[in-house]
Order: sequence, then C-alpha cells, then structure tokens
Amino acid sequence: LLLASKYEEIYPPELRDLVYICDRAYTRQDIIEMEENILKTLEYQITIPSAHAFLVRILKAGHADKKIVQLSCYILDGTLQSYKLLHYLPSQLAAAAVYIARRTVGRNGWSPT
Repeated sequence: LLLASKYEEIYPPELRDLVYICDRAYTRQDIIEMEENILKTLEYQITIPSAHAFLVRILKAGHADKKIVQLSCYILDGTLQSYKLLHYLPSQLAAAAVYIARRTVGRNGWSPT
C-alpha cells in the first residue's frame, strides 16, 4: 500500500497512518521492510514508459497548442482499441498521433524543434 500510494498519490499517507489503518497488525518497520522486499523482487522496475508519457514529452518539445494536444490525445487513445497496433513501441504510437494531429489541422508533420 505504501509503495502504491507513493507512486500514485500527490500526498501519500504517512507511515503512522498506514499502521493505524491495518489496526497495528504491522509495525512501521514491518511496512518499510516489506516495501524494500517488494522493490528488490521487482528489481526496482515498477513502471514502464507509456505512450502517454512519450506524448506529453513530444507535445511539450513541439510547443503544441491546445487543439493539437487534444487531437493527439484523442488519436492516441484510439490506438488502445486496436490489437494490430500492439507491436509498435509506445514512442512510435505517440509520435504517430502527433504527426496525424498536426497534419489534420493543416500544419507541417513536425515542428522545427
């Protein structure tokens, strides 16, 4: 729970709150040790680069306006519904979504940046 909340929440709960939530079944030290055990088991690989992360980076680098951002997000979300696109890398899907969005609104495929 601690690891997930650190990853997902802006303000994760404090350890004392987690001890209280589990009705003191686990101590502060137990929770810390389990978090360390989980991280070591996963070899500290708790996330993968998603297409959305690449999309945000590409849009920021290209100084995209609101219309391009919204259209790119819409196009990228549409790729989630197609099994045929699963063999493409997340970065490729994000780049393709931006390219299609820019061409759709009448701009060059890529910004100068």
